[in-house]
Amino acid sequence: MKRIRVIKLAGAPYDMGYAHGERFRDEIRHFTEERVRLCQSPEWTGRGLSQAAVIALAEACVAEHQAYATDLMEELQGIADATNLSLAELVINNGFTDFIDTIYNLGDIAVPALTPPLVADNCTAFMIPPNRSATGAAFFGQTWDMHASATPYVILIHGEPDDAPSFLAFTVTGCVGMIGMNSAGITVGVNNLMATDGQIGVTWPFVVRKILQQDDLDAALKCLTGAKLAGAHNYMLMDGNGRGYEVEAMSSRHHVRELADETISHTNHCLIQKNLDVARERPPDSQNSSENRLRRADELLAKDDISIDDLMALTRDGVAICTRPQPPNHVESCGAAIMSPATGDFWSVWGIPADNEYEHFVI
Repeated sequence: MKRIRVIKLAGAPYDMGYAHGERFRDEIRHFTEERVRLCQSPEWTGRGLSQAAVIALAEACVAEHQAYATDLMEELQGIADATNLSLAELVINNGFTDFIDTIYNLGDIAVPALTPPLVADNCTAFMIPPNRSATGAAFFGQTWDMHASATPYVILIHGEPDDAPSFLAFTVTGCVGMIGMNSAGITVGVNNLMATDGQIGVTWPFVVRKILQQDDLDAALKCLTGAKLAGAHNYMLMDGNGRGYEVEAMSSRHHVRELADETISHTNHCLIQKNLDVARERPPDSQNSSENRLRRADELLAKDDISIDDLMALTRDGVAICTRPQPPNHVESCGAAIMSPATGDFWSVWGIPADNEYEHFVI
């Protein structure tokens, strides 16, 4: 069994960031350098930009992050000082899939952007309302799918900030948080979308962490709906009372759906027409994967008394959901997380879920 690496971070934001950067310095540098390189590739972004042009766009986003979450940028500064990387480089590390939308829309606008042939975003996410749960408590869960090269960098942060609830966050080295739950029961996860309206703005991990600073679901929702988003993601938010929201969010628009009595699943294509109007065309194999995973998740969740074992089995599903790397994209399920906000139970698995065992944590 390959266990997920856990790092405990506590105290002031800068101190948390410095400890993170010091622990994983070499990995963060390598992962960041790779992401900056990919941002220069038209195969990923639709535009061939120089490294200087990529960094300039990221530097423009730094100010938006500072305005949105000063404390989280203090944490990022701690990572930067421990790794000798710039804030701009670390914004790319954190928000790569959002930043691609920014480059696509705002790169060399004198040259039309191409449709990038490479996509690395096969996440499948789901929310289970209390009335469909075997325990009477709501569940949230998802796979996190990315290029297979990202799997070695997966970690779990156990955060105890001075001035916010403690939290568990599934993430990668150098990133402030991707999927998580806090001690107040606020829970959040994401799956990537592809947009034509990317802008200089805030990338999604900072939205995730700001949500995890809240103790009220509606305040958490405002962290998302009030943000100037750099790119497109679908977000799922829940609380310990079984309430939840799904927000299909593009840079220029979003759609909020409240969790009711039915399960909600989402993959990587827009389902809302106003968002489809600014969605980027996906390569056919990626579109087919997203549609097939959504159908399969809906099929597996079309029942009552859904248990944690059912949800773990869903993430391991070999028909469509649990992804193994294949050329040309080499995407795999790099891990998964399932949470029960009412009880504080958090299950996570490192690497392909079908090949490894979940570990249980409590926040």
